[in-house]
Amino acid sequence: MRPMRGYNRGGGGFGDMFPSLDSMAAKLAIAFVGISALFLATSRGQGGLLLLNPADVILRFRVWELVTYAFVATGPLGILFGGLIIWSIGGFLESTWGGKRLLLVAVGIPFVAGLITTALALVMPMSVYAGGSVMTAVMWVAYGLVIGKGQTNFWGIPLTGNWFAAIGAGFTVLNMLTAGSWRAVAPEIFGLVLVFVYVRGASPKRLMLQLQHWRLQRQLRDRSKHLRVVDRNRPPDRDQYLN
Repeated sequence: MRPMRGYNRGGGGFGDMFPSLDSMAAKLAIAFVGISALFLATSRGQGGLLLLNPADVILRFRVWELVTYAFVATGPLGILFGGLIIWSIGGFLESTWGGKRLLLVAVGIPFVAGLITTALALVMPMSVYAGGSVMTAVMWVAYGLVIGKGQTNFWGIPLTGNWFAAIGAGFTVLNMLTAGSWRAVAPEIFGLVLVFVYVRGASPKRLMLQLQHWRLQRQLRDRSKHLRVVDRNRPPDRDQYLN
């Protein structure tokens, strides 16, 4: 586990730690709260430019929306709990991965999820998205998957990391059922799939190693077809053919 600069353990909560304000987790949380507050202050004006509108990304090339939407929660509770989740869970992930990898997951996965959603808008109508729930869901599930079979807690209830991740995915399912369409939570769905694949170890390097291993195993099987078992009762004069 890579140590993180200056984090403090707290009592309870998500991951039981709150990093110092100079950590990447704290900076992400501050950006989340700040951009969400900016959206609320400008929601009747230019605030929509912070949301992900796939049509605008395609037709008006507003590519920044693929990043900014992940920092927008549209209500006070979403901002409060989202900031706490990013700060606390992000503190654990940063202590495990380091700041750069945390940034890659927290921002990169929502970006790719938004890109996939935008691509789908070319063939079907999609919604306009405030993606604060995408970032928090990705970090929540990543935290649970990293712990795996280890123990954590959910509001004081002990459970494994895998179950903690399942609860995070369950929130997305509930949001989908509430909205009545998977399209309403498309970036969340794609984000959860991407973070599962990422944390479970799927990477270009790992896939290449797996391919090389498969090729080597195939070559060994092909060569073994030409081998013959030597008869233990063979005549001694046949040993000359072994050299």
